[in-house]
Amino acid sequence: SNAIRHTPEGGRVEVCGRCDGEQVEVTISDTGEGIRSEDLQHVFERFYRGEKSRNRATGGAGLGLAIARGFIQAHGGQIQVESNLGIGTRFKFTL
Repeated sequence: SNAIRHTPEGGRVEVCGRCDGEQVEVTISDTGEGIRSEDLQHVFERFYRGEKSRNRATGGAGLGLAIARGFIQAHGGQIQVESNLGIGTRFKFTL
């Protein structure tokens, strides 16, 4: 839902999966607004919101990515993010 929310109309959100030996790798990428470099190191922290103007009434509690990371790590996987402002964001996780 983050990718959809932050990608403007006419943009692209793509989900790809592939099997790599005993692991499955899933990539979610978008052509959205991107994440500021100073926010990237915090996106998996509970209650963190990159947009300071957002609150629970305007969307999100800042828990989604922290929960996703917890599930992925609990199953022995890893998650990472890459982003460029104005170009888009890519999340990749393995299980």
